[in-house]
Amino acid sequence: MGFIKSIKRFETDYDVKLSTYAVPYILGEIKKFIRDDGIIKISRSIKELNAKISKLEEEHLRKTGKNITIAELEKALKVDKEEIIVAMEARKPVESIYKEDSNNSDDKGIDLINKIPAQENEESSIVDKITINELINELAPKERQIIVLRFYKNKTQSEVGKMLGISQVQVSRIEKNILSKMRMSLEAI
Repeated sequence: MGFIKSIKRFETDYDVKLSTYAVPYILGEIKKFIRDDGIIKISRSIKELNAKISKLEEEHLRKTGKNITIAELEKALKVDKEEIIVAMEARKPVESIYKEDSNNSDDKGIDLINKIPAQENEESSIVDKITINELINELAPKERQIIVLRFYKNKTQSEVGKMLGISQVQVSRIEKNILSKMRMSLEAI
């Protein structure tokens, strides 16, 4: 970009070669790229304010041993506290939701996006759980016990049969009838 700018502005009556004329433009573009190019573009005025804030913070910490307050910055810089806060927030590093979580002890890590709960399904899931709990509470005690043992405590039909003193086949039939009854209740809702 610097070279292109220098070509556009170069005139042959200058008593200098194009290459010599182009160097400051090229260096300027490189500096601008390094200074201004980031994930989120921040205005130069905010960057300059940030530099002043950093300088004041260092001086204040060195002199008093304490961190400077927003009110003190506002007074020293003669700038609204909102602008100071915006500048201070702008210097925080940007975190990608696709970046691996460094706090995770696994070698692979987890993208931060995978830690954000899916709000669309969350409401539906809560409603489903409440509905199922209500249906289970309406069951007879023996039926409720079978459902809890099978689906909440992950017991096999044989294990449930032994616990209740009935056969696995009987557990299977009772379970089938309970689930059928619960489905019909759900369809009626």
